[in-house]
Amino acid sequence: MKYTKEEILSKVDHTLLKPEATWPQIQALCDDAIKYHTASVCINTCYVKQAVQYMAGRVAVCCVVGFPLGAMDTASKCFEAKTAVENGAEEVDMVINIGRLKNKEYDTVREDIAAVKRAVGDKVLKVIIETCLLTDEEKEKMCDIVVEAGADFIKTSTGFSTAGATFHDIELFARCVRGRCKIKAAGGISTVEDMEKFLDLGADRLGTSRAVKLLTAE
Repeated sequence: MKYTKEEILSKVDHTLLKPEATWPQIQALCDDAIKYHTASVCINTCYVKQAVQYMAGRVAVCCVVGFPLGAMDTASKCFEAKTAVENGAEEVDMVINIGRLKNKEYDTVREDIAAVKRAVGDKVLKVIIETCLLTDEEKEKMCDIVVEAGADFIKTSTGFSTAGATFHDIELFARCVRGRCKIKAAGGISTVEDMEKFLDLGADRLGTSRAVKLLTAE
């Protein structure tokens, strides 16, 4: 392995976003994150307050907003994000309005992101563009829009659409953002080799539910 297990885990958002996730399952996710020092746990907003209290500052709590479709109005995304931060979330992963992007309503897409960034303030904002639904031209355009809107990360996928992160998309992100924001690969990451390749290509963070199990298997 090019990276140590600890190095990879330190870049993982340990994720559980299934709608049927129970508190005991979220608690187990938090326990894993504490034990293995992941970057964060990534969960739905309904569990943020509980998870923050349970973590007691040991690992950051990340949550998703406008998830998984991104097709709600901006005010709703902002309210959700603001509430999550008030409940202790350190990081917010929002979904863009994909239909507006397809309409070439670039100013609307940019303002949607910028408004959520204002709502989260100095907390980390990651922007999910759902690469599997976009053309390369649209992905390239989103690299600029995400940066212009003031977000901290561009992220590939929700994990709830037709496909997840690809090596091609991370290469495209790295080429187009040119260090102006960070990169998160998420969705369908299923092997340690994939994790290492994504990091090599320029990903700063990995969103996956499998990393802890894969990297700590005896």
